[in-house]
Amino acid sequence: MFSKKTLIVVAVAILIVVNVLVLSISGNRRFSFTGPGGVIISVFGPFQEIASRSIWLIKDIWRQYFYLVSLAQSYEIMENALGEALERNTRYTEVERANTRLRDLLDFQRQRPNQYLPAEIIGKDPSPWFKSVVIDKGSAEGVRKGLPVVISKGIVGMVTETWFHYAKVLLIIDQNSAVDAIIQQSRARGIVKGKSADRCRLDYVLRKHRIEVGDTVISSGLDGVFPKGLRIGEVSNVIPADSGVFQEVIITPFVDFNRMEEVLVVISPPAADGEETAASGLPADPEKP
Repeated sequence: MFSKKTLIVVAVAILIVVNVLVLSISGNRRFSFTGPGGVIISVFGPFQEIASRSIWLIKDIWRQYFYLVSLAQSYEIMENALGEALERNTRYTEVERANTRLRDLLDFQRQRPNQYLPAEIIGKDPSPWFKSVVIDKGSAEGVRKGLPVVISKGIVGMVTETWFHYAKVLLIIDQNSAVDAIIQQSRARGIVKGKSADRCRLDYVLRKHRIEVGDTVISSGLDGVFPKGLRIGEVSNVIPADSGVFQEVIITPFVDFNRMEEVLVVISPPAADGEETAASGLPADPEKP
């Protein structure tokens, strides 16, 4: 007995021989489709059709396979090119935004007579109890404890610790900070202290002063740290006290501390009148208060 594999090989061989025979017969124009030739075509014609369609199907699948492979390669190339373009666009956007921030700081620096040292924020205090940041300038660059830190939008805070090339800045939203301030509209005076992540309060404001929501709060210059006239924030809520001397005033700072990246350290705050006179070598004006 023949094995199953042998029978399959023989059947395929017969099919191929018959297919070649049929093609040869069909290619002969003088061949008559009557007689034995017609019988052969009638019997083996369907098998020939199936074989031909199978061959064409295999060829079509093969072409589709190479087409899909080529399409996948093209897609991968375009995807890589798109990724590189998006990466370049992101870098360009970051450079443009950094240039915008630095131009704002430069314009602010030109408008003020003080000496400013640009610095970049490189770290933030993770503690929920303290609000401070670390900058990349320290004692080697002239930064010392007690210097004010600002940006073009307003006051940021004050330097509390210094290292050789780094310094720690206590933000005005920290509960331990204090800035002597006045209401620009009413000239009412108080002390700005930190309240929360995005709020401050103005303490010691007398009840007799009329404070409106939207009023601007600026530094008074009387604390000896922050120059006079620096923007701090605007009044967002006023809670009149039922009793006592002072009213409660809530302030929203102009500085967005969550998006801040660069700052200016005020290296040379403006000197007092007496200090300016002594430095110039001129006698003080006795009539000047």
